[in-house]
Amino acid sequence: MKASESLTEQQARTYATWFRALGDPTRVRLLHLLAGAGRPMTVGDLVAEVDVGQSTVSHHLKILAEVRFVLPEKRGTSTWYAVNRTCLSVFPRAVRSIMGEETPDGC
Repeated sequence: MKASESLTEQQARTYATWFRALGDPTRVRLLHLLAGAGRPMTVGDLVAEVDVGQSTVSHHLKILAEVRFVLPEKRGTSTWYAVNRTCLSVFPRAVRSIMGEETPDGC
């Protein structure tokens, strides 16, 4: 992106949503756990790894899923969550876009 180009309203809204989603340390930890596991995990799996209750983990996963940082998949009565590496790889480009250095792909 050239310095003379500005972010569109939609780009700014998208980026703000991404930053809000990462604005909680528990959500960052959940993403870290999912990325490190390299496999989908259930809410129960994640609760066992963090000192947070099931409803809180579910709430944070919902926020992360809304911005597509995690991908939920229903399997029977359980929902499995996997980190969305494609979407997260776009995040650094969003920062560079804010700095006027490039325009990121969508997520």
